[in-house]
Amino acid sequence: MGAAGLLCALLLLLGTGTGTGTGTGPAPPRLVLALLARNAQHSLPHCLGALERLDYPASSIALWCATDHNSDNTTAMLQEWLEAVGKDYHSVVWKVQEEPSSYPDELGPKHWSDKRYENVMKLKQEALTYAREQQADYILFVDTDSVLTNNQTLKFLMAQNKSVVAPMLDSQTFYSNFWCGITPQGYYRRTPDYFPTKNRQRVGCFRVPMVYATFLIDLRKEETLQLAFYPPHPNYTWAFDDIIVFAYSCQEAGAEVHVCNQHRFGYINVPVKAHQTLEDDHANFVHLTLEAMVDGPPMQRSRHISLLPRPLTKMGFDEIFLINLVRRPDRRQRMLASLQELEIVPRVVDAVDGSTLNSSDIKVLGVDLLPGYYDPFSGRTLTKGEVGCFLSHYNVWKEIVSRGLERSVVFEDDVRFEAAFPARLQRLMEELEQAQQDWDLIYLGRKQVNDEDEAPVKGVRNLVVAGYSYWTLAYAISHHGAQKLLATKPLSKMLPVDEYLPIMYDKHPNEDYKRHFSPRDLLVFSAHPLLVYPTHYAGDSNWLSDTETSTIWDDDTKKTDWVGSQKTLRDSQGSTGHLRSTARDEL
Repeated sequence: MGAAGLLCALLLLLGTGTGTGTGTGPAPPRLVLALLARNAQHSLPHCLGALERLDYPASSIALWCATDHNSDNTTAMLQEWLEAVGKDYHSVVWKVQEEPSSYPDELGPKHWSDKRYENVMKLKQEALTYAREQQADYILFVDTDSVLTNNQTLKFLMAQNKSVVAPMLDSQTFYSNFWCGITPQGYYRRTPDYFPTKNRQRVGCFRVPMVYATFLIDLRKEETLQLAFYPPHPNYTWAFDDIIVFAYSCQEAGAEVHVCNQHRFGYINVPVKAHQTLEDDHANFVHLTLEAMVDGPPMQRSRHISLLPRPLTKMGFDEIFLINLVRRPDRRQRMLASLQELEIVPRVVDAVDGSTLNSSDIKVLGVDLLPGYYDPFSGRTLTKGEVGCFLSHYNVWKEIVSRGLERSVVFEDDVRFEAAFPARLQRLMEELEQAQQDWDLIYLGRKQVNDEDEAPVKGVRNLVVAGYSYWTLAYAISHHGAQKLLATKPLSKMLPVDEYLPIMYDKHPNEDYKRHFSPRDLLVFSAHPLLVYPTHYAGDSNWLSDTETSTIWDDDTKKTDWVGSQKTLRDSQGSTGHLRSTARDEL
């Protein structure tokens, strides 16, 4: 390391690399894969894991990797990975500048200052120059907040025969890695094409003014010979930003830029604001990994990076219950993986499988139907799936009381988490305690049945007094709340559990149902905005409900499904589901 604290190593490691292609056919096109990383330890294992799984012969890929100004473990991770896989690739260029850990003009690690922009432009230009000197056919730029889960992405992009082409990447919001419009001054311009493209309502490869994060340049095409990142074009007057500089360069060179959305190629993390921290960036990326687990395909970390096991907690609660049917191992696996990403340790409770209950079982359990109950939408009576669901929650309530658990969280196995879920829940509970507000149950996710405004709780942000609600996919419950729910002996007058709860806090509209239960003094609130949503809704291609798709509770010959019921449809207020209102923008 020099006197100025600068470490800049350039290693050219030639290898024979077998890759994935063999045989006597024509050699695959030569590719330089350029990877720039800074403070990326949270996303780097997933990004690298995706790159090493690309279906392309490694022996035809030259890796060009650079990292600088890190205050986390990015350098060590990259070095460990290159030492493990470098021999498989044609060659490796490895550049590292470890000190200083920040730029002199930046406000924080997520701030893009002019010095940082300039350094990134120079590095990208160096990679592009290297690819030309090596007479590579293509160069693929990859940012470490991009994860290419589709291992056919590279072959697909090459087959499009475009000068500059990007795979459209999905995110937690409407953000992606392309612009559909740009003003004459180089600013973002909204167009009617963006959302249909992002939502895949129109499918194909489309010409756009800008792509970034991950994109392929065909170096064989004449119009790409003049492309550059640095210095900016002599006529350039737009913002000093690497992606805008490159977009202008493409425009001046006459190199058409395209984005393709025919497949799900991978994901891009939504960037945090300039004043935010690496911890905020990490929380965003965890949320992205959880979304990938729901929407698929999930991300996979590189097996070549050593990661220390993370301590798991119960977020300050006495127990975290996860209710899951044994015959739904896919849901159990996804929920356990999601909770592990959130650093939460659950106790898995085997749900009561209503489909296995016969009339004798139901009689032994003391289950009987609430007189006069019918589904408010379909007109059917209780299903065996609903009996099993009620019994599953009932058994959790009994365990809470028997173990003397003061505060617990109950999850079903079809939960989609909002960003920073643990921190937001812990903050809510801390404020609740500071306000000395008594509570029995708090919905963390639900379907608000009526459109009316709900009263906020004084002294507690993001908490309201719950009105009539459906769903029991996630809630916090106190010891006293569990006692109240058991005290009315609900098994002998059963109705769906998400109808029972509103009765117990006296917000159910059916007076005939309510007169069977007393007292109805459950203190129930709801997180607002909600902290979880269902993974899928009725009618979605991957939706399946074991409560709706079942049989009538005392007659196996009468099958039921969700048709006619509105409980599992999206909420009545037209919510866009799991997207937060603050995150429904493309920028």
